[in-house]
Amino acid sequence: MSTSAQIGVTGLAVMGRNLARNFARNGYTVAVHNRTASRTKALVDEFGGEGDFIGTETAEEFVAALERPRRLVIMVKAGDPTDAVIQEFAPLLEPGDMIIDGGNAHFADTRRREKALREQGIHFVGMGVSGGEEGALHGPSIMPGGPKESYDSLGPMLEKISAKAKDGAPCVTHVGPDGAGHFVKMVHNGIEYADMQLIGEAYQLLRDVAGYSPAQIADIFRSWNQGRLDSYLIEITAEVLSHVDTASGQPFVDVVVDQAEQKGTGRWTVQIALDLGVPVSGIAEAVFARSLSGHAGLRAASRGLAGPKPVALGESEAAAFADRVEQALYASKIVSYTQGFHEITAGSEEYGWDIDLGKVASIWRGGCIIRAAFLDRIRAAYDARPDLPSLLSDETFAREIAGAQDDWREVVIAAVRQGVPTPGFAAALAYYDALRAARLPAALTQGQRDFFGAHTYRRVDREGTFHTLWGGDRSEISA
Repeated sequence: MSTSAQIGVTGLAVMGRNLARNFARNGYTVAVHNRTASRTKALVDEFGGEGDFIGTETAEEFVAALERPRRLVIMVKAGDPTDAVIQEFAPLLEPGDMIIDGGNAHFADTRRREKALREQGIHFVGMGVSGGEEGALHGPSIMPGGPKESYDSLGPMLEKISAKAKDGAPCVTHVGPDGAGHFVKMVHNGIEYADMQLIGEAYQLLRDVAGYSPAQIADIFRSWNQGRLDSYLIEITAEVLSHVDTASGQPFVDVVVDQAEQKGTGRWTVQIALDLGVPVSGIAEAVFARSLSGHAGLRAASRGLAGPKPVALGESEAAAFADRVEQALYASKIVSYTQGFHEITAGSEEYGWDIDLGKVASIWRGGCIIRAAFLDRIRAAYDARPDLPSLLSDETFAREIAGAQDDWREVVIAAVRQGVPTPGFAAALAYYDALRAARLPAALTQGQRDFFGAHTYRRVDREGTFHTLWGGDRSEISA
């Protein structure tokens, strides 16, 4: 066993433990540390046969076990706990060493930490890690930001432990400076929220409108997973829907309380989009849908409200409707990714990150929760046109949306008629129609704002900013 570790992991809950094991399995000597020393000992005792670990009890022992430049991975809760660990270890490090935060940190915190540590000569890497505990162990999608020179040292190690796409490419890239990695991870999670909401709406439509059982819907999802909707989330949806609860004999989905939880990254995606002025309506509706699901009292008080009378579909009608739902799901999914990549573009411009969208799509092809076959095509679209204004501007995606739009509209109409809530499908369609509209009611909105607040407006026929004097003769003046 080596007495010097190439990398260290502190914080040995499930994610940290599995990431440490992943490094060790790939031939690296890993120093491990936890505030509770018994957890460190348990990891070494249970998994020491997987590779070389150096168990340490104190911060000083941990740092001393690392070769220079030291690479120290923090896997603790975001926020104050992360700051506390940084404050503990930074005084023990030397210029050129690096601290890597692998938690779900807010990118603004990462920017702050990177700036402070840079002044001490310490490199700080904000590293988004997606794939859950299985991904951390077997190969996640990794989104590191921070100084480029840090990636020169750290990158080869991350490439070795990361997931690999079907073409063998490692699902990791240097995303950009300071908080870029955690920003992209945040948007990844926002897209994940939207994707899951759309899948949930498809399930509800197939059940409440088409009349299929969970087991039948599982088969439908399995068939979809053989085509253009091939993705991890579609795959696991089929597994969840086919599962039968052993205690009750009921479909598992029927014994789960219908109140969805969230950890915050979806909310951050929407909040930052508002700050950047980027419309992410599909992601926002997914966040709000989870929030609404948790208001049990409000929902109970509203359950008696009037609604339409459901109309049962015949067998052939149900099958045709299921095909239309597949079209609506695919089209809405494209919109979700369109909105997410738009936010990444806006963030990159705002903070000077110069993020390569093609590389982002490439590293999401494996390991992460939103991995999907069509990310190959998204990567190709951005590689071909790095300045692509929107995924909907890509000829292939535009053609697919055109082919899906009639069914998409019919599904939203059917949902409204049957009283099935589909905020994700409807918001995606509204976004699509707003983009393609020749004129929007924003002209009226600006007129109203000028009327009550003299907020001014611009004209379509000449340059300048104008204000109408709304009393008397309503004359127009240049503002």
